[in-house]
Amino acid sequence: MELVCVEDFEKKAFTKLEKNALDYYRSGAGEQFTLGLNREAFKRLRLRPRFLRDVSHVDISCKILGQQLKWPVGIAPTAMQKMAHPDGEVGNARAAGKAGSIFILSTLSTTSLEDLSAGAPDTCKWFQLYIYKDRSLTEKLVRRAEKANFKALVLTVDAPIFGHRRSDVRNKFSLPSHLKLANFQGDLANGVITMGGSGINEYVASQFDASITWKDIAWLKQLTNLPIIAKGVLTAEDAVLAREFGCAGVIVSNHGARQIDTVPASIEALPEVAKAVGNDLVVMLDGGIMQGNDIFKALALGAKTVFIGRPAVYGLAYNGQSGVEQLLSVLRKDFEITMSLTGCQTLRDIQPGMVVHESFYSKL
Repeated sequence: MELVCVEDFEKKAFTKLEKNALDYYRSGAGEQFTLGLNREAFKRLRLRPRFLRDVSHVDISCKILGQQLKWPVGIAPTAMQKMAHPDGEVGNARAAGKAGSIFILSTLSTTSLEDLSAGAPDTCKWFQLYIYKDRSLTEKLVRRAEKANFKALVLTVDAPIFGHRRSDVRNKFSLPSHLKLANFQGDLANGVITMGGSGINEYVASQFDASITWKDIAWLKQLTNLPIIAKGVLTAEDAVLAREFGCAGVIVSNHGARQIDTVPASIEALPEVAKAVGNDLVVMLDGGIMQGNDIFKALALGAKTVFIGRPAVYGLAYNGQSGVEQLLSVLRKDFEITMSLTGCQTLRDIQPGMVVHESFYSKL
């Protein structure tokens, strides 16, 4: 069967992943209301296409933080990708590079910063950062990211602790014994083991600094000249603080609906963030992107680029690096179709008025 949409890759991945890994990747927090909402909210938005425009040539290239990219889709940070396939983070990053996309490496990766840099030298790479209680660990990670030619730091701001993901607790989630958190040594590398509940939550509770505040961005800025992006912003108020404390950009995100349930879908939170800081910061989004229409809607509502997390992991589970390449190709083609059928030759042609909430039409 030919795979023609992201959902096809998801279905294939579900048949290949063992339960411990599958439930880790696919689960959300609590009752998983927001997990469904991340996709459903896109469906509540309507396109208002324009016609009789020259779309004989469509150009979807863009520039993000000075980096020229082939299209406005990157790969979001996802932990422990070798659970999905031995190609792991390197396979995912190489696929991103071939597609002209950004790849964000997770702190909790099963491939080290150095190995990823060597394995995917031509890919634009950003590093997602958690701040550990032992600040020297975080400082070393920043230094290593700089040395390994990563172009930005993505500070996750929504995870002082990890959310209650019921499947991981039921499964007593642990990182398989043949894998480790490759950016660390000793217990920090091998510490995702259950002590009765979710091993990853127990690790995070013991290691991450839950006392961090916006002022700690000043500490980070002292360490590095790399641009700092705040990931996990859902309100205009926090977006303004990100600007105030010197972030170069924000990623509107609810952490794949994995932190706290009943927060808004990322796409619902995007307009207020874009309105607050869109003229000053690079506003980006992850969460719920499944098709070309979704990319278009996010760009119309103020994002400069979007990121996909689970879909890339599902492509990886399906067929390693080749699976991710195939998935990105399918998604790119779908986005190009959307561009043509809405009358947009370049990303600059996507206007806010081209996307409205479904209630716009219920008034008629």
